[in-house]
Amino acid sequence: MIWYPYQQMKTMRPPIKIKSAHGVHLFTEDGHDLIDSISSWWSVIHGYNHPEINKAITDQLADFAHVMLGGLTHDAVQQLSDKLAAWLPGDLDYCFFSDSGSVAVEVALKMALQFNTNRGSARRTILALEHAYHGDTFKAMEVGDDEDYHFAFSDGGAKRDVIHIPTELPALEDAFAKHGDELSCFIVEPLLQGAGGMRMYDISFLQRARQLCDEHDVLLIFDEVATGFGRTGHRFVADLVLPDILILGKALTGGYIGHAVTVANHKVYNGFLSDDPSHALMHGPTFMGNALACRAALKSIELFERDHYLEKIARIEQTVRRELDGFGDPRIREIRIMGGCVCIEVFNESDLEGYKQFAYDRGVFSRPFLKYLYAMVPYIITEAELLKVVRTMKAWFAEHPMKGD
Repeated sequence: MIWYPYQQMKTMRPPIKIKSAHGVHLFTEDGHDLIDSISSWWSVIHGYNHPEINKAITDQLADFAHVMLGGLTHDAVQQLSDKLAAWLPGDLDYCFFSDSGSVAVEVALKMALQFNTNRGSARRTILALEHAYHGDTFKAMEVGDDEDYHFAFSDGGAKRDVIHIPTELPALEDAFAKHGDELSCFIVEPLLQGAGGMRMYDISFLQRARQLCDEHDVLLIFDEVATGFGRTGHRFVADLVLPDILILGKALTGGYIGHAVTVANHKVYNGFLSDDPSHALMHGPTFMGNALACRAALKSIELFERDHYLEKIARIEQTVRRELDGFGDPRIREIRIMGGCVCIEVFNESDLEGYKQFAYDRGVFSRPFLKYLYAMVPYIITEAELLKVVRTMKAWFAEHPMKGD
């Protein structure tokens, strides 16, 4: 039996069985055609069954699917490393590959802690954000701050060696004033906090964080697993504020294959170069640099550049803002829009009960969570398809009277 994610298996409803997919559409076993409004957890930016990505993978498959990077290498991983080094801002040049975003976060934190150990520093404290979500592996959960996901591992008190702050400048200033000389790194989801509730904040917070990290010799880590490749309306938030370590995943392969990369700048990389073997980064996921994933990523980046995806994302944002301008309901706490993300936050979780089926009946696949009804559509979506997604969200409030009415 399959053990499904984020579900109480005893009470869960049967999942929707997909037989095929094309573009933004999922085709179910029982004949439904669903627009995927969340891009398979925000990753399928080019839609499904893209012929060029398909070909890139099958061409590579004709040679081999995978070889380990321990003592071996291959053209696909070398070309992807070179492309990322040239494409990413600043001196983010050194690519450490892994097989998922959570593992890439673990690698980044391990890099930051060992970077300090290698230079004889005892810094162990990590600064992170309130409402942070960085994945479900253990160090990622430790720097996370979302009890809805990680409550089983909480002791009810402060986490050891981790400080969480809100995305407010006074809290940031205070944290560095009190702990700046203890911090090994500051890890953030830049501008958009995903699973913590699609929370959005201002770039000025990150600009000041960069200044304070420089002043206190603290590494700044951007977890752009969810925000990278245009989701905030920017190619990467790292284009606006340069981190020391950048984490990419999800859309890296266009959502085709699980793969991620932790990209370090020269300062971090050079902190591991030594005649001392113990200064090496002792980490190595089996499927890091997978050849099929690298080919998918290379083609995904090519499509992003060639087909002017930032313009597509700008049109998505403009359409959503136009459609939701003036829209409201007493059950809605706030509507947030940024780039390729829209979130309608309600006051009570119960106000979204039944929405998934409501959307399904209207040809949209959606998966609201807690108090958040959101969409992160594939970037190839047409205006008509996008309007169907947004108007389904609006229809939910129009067609469901408030409790007690």
